[in-house]
Order: sequence, then structure tokens, then C-alpha cells
Amino acid sequence: MVTSKPVRWRPASRLLVWMAILLGSAVANAVVEVMDAQRRGEMLAFWQPLVWEASSATLILLTLPLLWWGCQRWPLHADTWRRRLPLYLLASVAWSLVHVVGMMLLRHLVYASVGEHYVDGSSWPTRLLYEYLKDVRAFFTFVALEHFFSWFGRRRQGEAHLLVAPEDVPPEEPVDRPERFLVRKLGRDFLVATADIEYAQAAGNYMNLHVRGHDYPLRSTMAALEARLDPARFVRIHRSYVLNLGFLVSIEPLDNGEARAHLADGSALPCSRRQLPGLRAALGQGGTPPVSAATPA
Repeated sequence: MVTSKPVRWRPASRLLVWMAILLGSAVANAVVEVMDAQRRGEMLAFWQPLVWEASSATLILLTLPLLWWGCQRWPLHADTWRRRLPLYLLASVAWSLVHVVGMMLLRHLVYASVGEHYVDGSSWPTRLLYEYLKDVRAFFTFVALEHFFSWFGRRRQGEAHLLVAPEDVPPEEPVDRPERFLVRKLGRDFLVATADIEYAQAAGNYMNLHVRGHDYPLRSTMAALEARLDPARFVRIHRSYVLNLGFLVSIEPLDNGEARAHLADGSALPCSRRQLPGLRAALGQGGTPPVSAATPA
């Protein structure tokens, strides 16, 4: 728990901004289509290219909330992007398929409503491939923007990079098993409940407390922090990481004898060969790694 809640850009506001951008672009593209037709000596009614462009923009707007949800559910971080890139590529194919089928259906419906028949000269395989080559660029542009604005929003709310040192403040007095920690960063004070700490990562003379996707730096060493945490709940899994067992989902053994600890939020932490037996013992698993562990508290 923290004393200040981040102010996020509401989905409705984002949709309104993208609606203005996409529909404005649709009108501009329709004007260019008409001008190009006139240069070729052809007659093209303005409503036709407007329908082509607006149908595409409409389907993009309808699918953007789902795309944003996917970015939040499977975020791309330095330790996850390689593993999740195939998932995003597969999602781009599905997104393009929905986009193409939906916009073609809209075009047929609009043309039929005015007594016209929409004709597309290309075959479906050719159309799908052509549109995907355009859609994959748009898809990853939206993904990149979503991750950028998510990162930028955290910075605006006082969230710095994981290993960035906070302001130089006097260390806290040691307290036996504190229920919360007071941390200060970028001129703001936060109260972080001990039970909400998913894991802590060492960064020199500081410990970054990870809570619900945010990082709060505490002036402390790993040894000092470990001494203040409940050993029944918090376990050292690496020279740089202390893990809250309540947020552990599974352990993935690696060929070199080490492991990855997968958390409920999708992040993966390294577990060293030296610390792995201690983690197994804390989970009551003996010498066998667990398939799953407790759910978040």
C-alpha cells in the first residue's frame, strides 16, 4: 500500500485522442485519393475513399482497448521481451485478421445502404497479406507507444528506473519486523506495506522495493533489509533479490542448476544455484522444485 496513487490516463481519454488522430488522418487520406484520381483523369466521389479510410480507422479504434489490455497483461521488459515476442507476433496476425475482415464488412454494409456494390479487385489471400504488411507496423507502433506512455506515467508519478539511486536521505532506524517502510523519492514520501512487497532488489546501498509494478527505493543494504523481514515470508533467492513467497507462482529449473522464479504479475527473477535449496525448503518441497506456489496475498 502506498500513500499516493498514480494518476493514469483514462482509456476513454486515450480513445478520444486516437479517434481525433485516426479520423483526421482518414479524411486527409480520402482527399489525397480524390486528388490522385483527378490527376489520372478519373472521377471518384469523395464518400468512397472516405468509407475506405474510415472503416479501417473504426476497426482500429474498436480493437485498441484489447491491445492495451494485452500490453498491461504481458508487459515487455528487459528480461521478458525475448520470451514474449512470439506471443506479440501471433497477436499481430490475429489483430490484422480482425481489422481486415471487419473493415471489409463495414465497406460492404455502407455501400449496400446507398444502393452500391463494393468491389475489391484483389483475392482474399492477396488482400490479407497486403494488409498484414501494413498492420504489423501499426500494431507494433501502438505497442511501443503504450509501453512508452506507461513508463513515462510512472516517471511523472515519481517512479524512477529500477537501479537509479534515490535522493540522499539519512537511513531509517532499524525496526524489528516493521509493518511498513517509509521511502522517499523525487521529493515525495511513500508508505509501503511490508506485506505488499513482491520482491526487493539490491542497488548498491539501496534496496528497490517492488510493489504492483512500481519500484520504491529504500536506503538499506541487503543484509539490513533481510534482518527486518519475516523469514517465513521473505526468502533470499539471489545475491540481489529477496522474494515474497506469497507472490510466487512457479519455479522454472534451468540446465545450469539455477532457476527462474515466476511471479503472479508475469515477471521472472533469477534464483541462484546456491539459494535454490533454501527456496525449496521454505516452500516445504525438499529437493523437488514446486510446480506452483501460493497466490498473491
